[in-house]
Amino acid sequence: MSRFAAILGTGSNENAPAPIAQSSDSAVEPAAKIAIPEMQKPDRSEAGPSQTLLDAKSDLHQKILEEVNLAALDELPKEQARREIHRYVSNYVRKERLGLNSSELEDLVTDVIDEMRGLGPLEPLMRDPTINDILINGHENCFAERSGMLVPIKIHFRDEAHLLRIINKIVSNVGRRIDETNPLCDARMADGSRFNAAIRPIAVDGPLVSIRKFSKKPMDLNKLVGFGALTPPMAEVLGAAVGGRMTTIISGGTGTGKTTMLNALSSFISPHERMITIEDAAELQLQQPHVARMETRPANIEGGGELKQRDLVKNALRMRPDRVILGECRGEEAFDMLQAMNTGHEGSMATIHANTPRDAVARLEQMLGMTGMPMTVSSIRSQISSAIHLIVQLTRLSDGQRKVTSVAEITGMEGEIIQMQEIFVYKRTGILPGGKVQGEFMATGVRPRFLDELEAQGISFPGEYFDPDYRPQVA
Repeated sequence: MSRFAAILGTGSNENAPAPIAQSSDSAVEPAAKIAIPEMQKPDRSEAGPSQTLLDAKSDLHQKILEEVNLAALDELPKEQARREIHRYVSNYVRKERLGLNSSELEDLVTDVIDEMRGLGPLEPLMRDPTINDILINGHENCFAERSGMLVPIKIHFRDEAHLLRIINKIVSNVGRRIDETNPLCDARMADGSRFNAAIRPIAVDGPLVSIRKFSKKPMDLNKLVGFGALTPPMAEVLGAAVGGRMTTIISGGTGTGKTTMLNALSSFISPHERMITIEDAAELQLQQPHVARMETRPANIEGGGELKQRDLVKNALRMRPDRVILGECRGEEAFDMLQAMNTGHEGSMATIHANTPRDAVARLEQMLGMTGMPMTVSSIRSQISSAIHLIVQLTRLSDGQRKVTSVAEITGMEGEIIQMQEIFVYKRTGILPGGKVQGEFMATGVRPRFLDELEAQGISFPGEYFDPDYRPQVA
């Protein structure tokens, strides 16, 4: 009797017909199931599966849920589980007289495994390393981001209920909930990906899902230089500034690479420092041994128990941090964060949504105003100018490239105005016929004031790094 038969609890069937096709020892490559307009290799997803196959997959999934001891199945090695499920599916296909060839049978087996042990139709997209974002607008429409550009994807949910089942599977795995009374959910998936969902009645045309995937190996500045996001001199100066405890804000729009940049810069922090990270959904991959991670908690069904970022920032200051890393600063927690930066936690870092360094400062002013504290504009700006040294501005260009378009230093106050000077900029010079943006990085000719402090720590740079005529080689 096969081990899978024991899991089924039904005993072996000696007279069962032989499998239609031998099972594969390795999982089907994810790209074989993804239909992208520019892909040349034909596969069954170009035309989409027939309703008969979708119904068969759904029936198989339900049948296996009813008959299989899933806990015991999970204990099987992956390849053995696939072979046993392959045999089970083959018998079902023969019994139902489904006209499938070997390739189609393999695809059906993979779909059933994905449905049972993974995220169903999302699994091939999650496995595809070339996809950064998955965006679902109802069960029939899906887009993915490749190389900074959105392209349509054929994704095969049977109906809206099927998509909702996958959404609930994701949120329940991380202790969150989503239903009609709580139709929004922001969560961290098991692999670290960022997940957001909205369902009816908020989502008018069906569930909306956004998944931001993160590399299992965080990028370092060398890789970002290789991608042309910044130049080697910019990377050296930024790395030294972070290592030298210059408080840094990383600014940019959605999908510009703020979290990636924060992860990369964190590698320059001394391994002897204690860092505390605060996020809505923990996704930072800091590269130090001493990192304490905290994430917010939404309210429970009774409306109590909520823990906001501001609560966590206050608590972090009681945990003996050397630096506090705020995943995203967007509300009243900005006040406590600036207080921390001004009271012995230099070198702390945060990200913020803004289009320019000046806009980032203006957003911080607005956030401080949200606290309701009786503070004048002058005192708010004084807090900001004394707490923050650097603002690193990121931009996603029209062709999908992500660039550090400005590195600006806050130098203090003049009257009631925060003074700021740009050190490096990216200047766009044109667009090639294929739509690729052309441009160049350049220094502004300004020597940063924080260089004096870095030089006191034994760190110096060639003067040409800040020469406007110097053009280092970039990708």
